[in-house]
Parts: sequence; structure tokens; C-alpha cells
Amino acid sequence: ILTTLVKGICKPVTCKIRILPSVEDTVNLVKRIEKTGIAAIAVHGRKKEERPQHPVHCDVIKAISEAVSIPVIANGGSHDFIKEYTDIETFQKATAASSVMIARAAMWNPSIFRKEGLFSLKEVMQDYIKYVLRYDNHYTNTKYCLCQMLREQLETTQGKKLHAAQSTQEICEVFEMADFFEETTAIFEAKKTSLETETQGEDDQMEDPDVIKMAVRFDKRDYPPQITPKMYLLEWCRKEKHPQPVYETVQRPLDRLFCSVVTVAEQKYRSTLWDKSKKLAEQAAAIVCLRTLGVPEGKLCEGENHLINKRKREDLECLNNRDHREDPAEPSHKKANFIEENSDMNVPKM
Repeated sequence: ILTTLVKGICKPVTCKIRILPSVEDTVNLVKRIEKTGIAAIAVHGRKKEERPQHPVHCDVIKAISEAVSIPVIANGGSHDFIKEYTDIETFQKATAASSVMIARAAMWNPSIFRKEGLFSLKEVMQDYIKYVLRYDNHYTNTKYCLCQMLREQLETTQGKKLHAAQSTQEICEVFEMADFFEETTAIFEAKKTSLETETQGEDDQMEDPDVIKMAVRFDKRDYPPQITPKMYLLEWCRKEKHPQPVYETVQRPLDRLFCSVVTVAEQKYRSTLWDKSKKLAEQAAAIVCLRTLGVPEGKLCEGENHLINKRKREDLECLNNRDHREDPAEPSHKKANFIEENSDMNVPKM
């Protein structure tokens, strides 16, 4: 896997391992890994069955660092070594590694990376909660992270209140930040109201009384592969000598959903339901138009599908023509592919 990755991509490839039962086996493994061409290797200094309470084997990481020429990243020192910033260098020297990877110590107190020293846990947790509110983090994840910070203090009154909290607001109350919660919530509510006003304005623009509306969605499971309502509508327009359909699509900023209006023979059609993509919204608009006109839309339940039969005939003609004039160098496994385009040639193609 590593050899294939190294050969197949232009970015540096690294990997991470745990140590094996013996130093010799671990060093031999790392040497084999080095030969794959990776740029660096991270080593967690514990065996696969060992847990954080077991001591990290700095001697094994050091043996690896001395045995290979690529950078070695030491990992696993949070519990035994790393309590503040200066301990990071201590762990690095003990393992002779090029650098150090930190997980749990950074979760317990992110200011572990501050050269000037740790911030108090209370300060760190309050700063974290401010980010939580600004970026609307889910309260369950917030609660988990704060519990990791409190650790041995979980049995205190504050820890028990945190454990019982069932919302971001309750978490804020535990840490005496109820006022900040209310202020931040008020700001977001004001922004939400503003966005909803903009959205309503866009909806009003879409509420043209001349537009025929219907609550429909496009579900590709209801249609044969590669057959869509847009294709049926385009074929109908050509058959009736109408200009090809014109789609106008807008996106709401509040929820980033789409709505499309299709114009056919100077009449506009749209679905009242908003979709998660521009393509789905256009298909829904086409369905509204087809159903209003009483024209088949290609659903599986409609029985025989003339577009599919048309494609089968075109496929057969294509294959017959190719059999007569096929270039010997042309791969025989190539088949006709059909696409749907938004140009003047917006028809099933080979």
C-alpha cells in the first residue's frame, strides 16, 4: 500500500505505527517501511494491547530513530511526560525523534503549545465555549471536550453539573457564561431574521402570478437510467416546433437550496419545493411543465418508454455502422455514452 501511494501521488506519504513485542521486530518493520519511500514515520510508543495508563516505551522509539534516516515522529508521551510546553522537548530528547505528536495533552489543555506557559483551565474552557457559540458546535461534542479538560474534576459540583447538562445553554450556565450565551444568541437571531427577510424577498420574486406551480420533486429511482424529465420536455418542444426550454435557477442564502423556473412556449413553470442542487431543481420544474401539459415524463410506471426504444435503435445502428468501418486499432469494448447538455444540442447523444 505504501509503495503504491508513494509512486502514485506527488505529495509526501507518511504512516503511523505502534511498536511490536520486541525491539528487533519493530526496527525490522520500520526499515521495511522506510524502503517503500515514505517521507516520515510516526511511532506510538506502546504495543497494540497497551492503554494510556501503561508507560510509553521511549527506548523503542529511540532505537527506531537511530535505525532509520527518515524523520521519526514520537507519540504517546501525554500521560508520562507532557504537562507543559517545555516537556515536549524533554520527550523529544528521550526518544531522539525529529518531532513530537501530541493528542491527549492538547485535548486536556490546548495552551500546552504556549511557550510562555499554560493558561488556567477555567480560562481555556471559557475561551473554548466562546468558539462553540460562535460556530454553533453541537452540545454533545462540546460536553465531551469539556469533560476531557476537567478530567479528575468531574466529581466536583461543577463536573457533575456539566455531566447533567443537556444543551449549550445549560453548559454556559455551568461555567457562569449565561450572559454571553444570551448576547451571542441575540446576535445570531438578528442575523437569521435578516437572512430570512432576504429569502422572503427572493421567494416574492419567485411568486410570479403567471408561473404555474406544483409541489413535486425529482427522484431518479422513478425513472430509467439516463432518462430524465428534462430530456422528455426538450423532445416535446422540438416535436411541437417550440424553442428549447429555458431554465432560470436561484439559490437561497439561508439554507443554500435551489429553485428553478422553466419557460416553455412563453409559459413559466416551477415546483414550490426547494432542492439541494441546481440539477434537481431543474428536473422538478420540467416535471411541473410536463404534468401540466399532460405529456409523459418518462417514469417507469408509465409503461413502454419511447426514448429508451429510440436509444436502443440508435445504439444498434451505431454498432452496425462501426462493425462495417471499425478501425482495427479502436478498442472493441468502447460503447456509446449518452450525455445531457444545456446547449442547443441538449438531446440524447452518442
